[in-house]
Amino acid sequence: MERTAAAFVRIEPWSDSDFELLRRANAPELMDHLGGPETQEQLIGRHGRYVALSADREGRGRMFRIALPGEAEAVGTIGFWEHTWQGEEVYETGWAVLPEFQGRGIASAATAAVAEQARAAHKHRYLHAYPSVDNGASNGVCRKAGFTLIGACEVEYPPGHPLLTNDWRLDLHPER
Repeated sequence: MERTAAAFVRIEPWSDSDFELLRRANAPELMDHLGGPETQEQLIGRHGRYVALSADREGRGRMFRIALPGEAEAVGTIGFWEHTWQGEEVYETGWAVLPEFQGRGIASAATAAVAEQARAAHKHRYLHAYPSVDNGASNGVCRKAGFTLIGACEVEYPPGHPLLTNDWRLDLHPER
């Protein structure tokens, strides 16, 4: 039986040295469903927020690079952060896997790993993801990672730009 790269996926805390990964994840083909690539100034701001979030110890979230053994460079990004959704405090997640590593189950494995990190924070019951309704791959990641499709909704991303997405929800503490 062939082993996929997903069996070896690791998520590692985001650091100052991960700016180049963020720049690579800003490629047009990865940002197509998110309003297009960000400017250099926007990337610098995002990187600063990612570094700060990774240093957070109060359960507000974390950002990670996705790593595989044998690969010198990280293959993607993933994280979770606090978000107010329909009057409730929840976690939101989002990810990007570099094009040359897509189709191997890496995003699904990383999403399951980030859900464990969110669960361990013991702060919010739900983890949501909001992929564009047209992004079949990201909607498939949610399905494979055990999220439940709540339905279509409109979110602003980037701010000021309405985007039709699916609201996927994972119950981090179903025993509650």
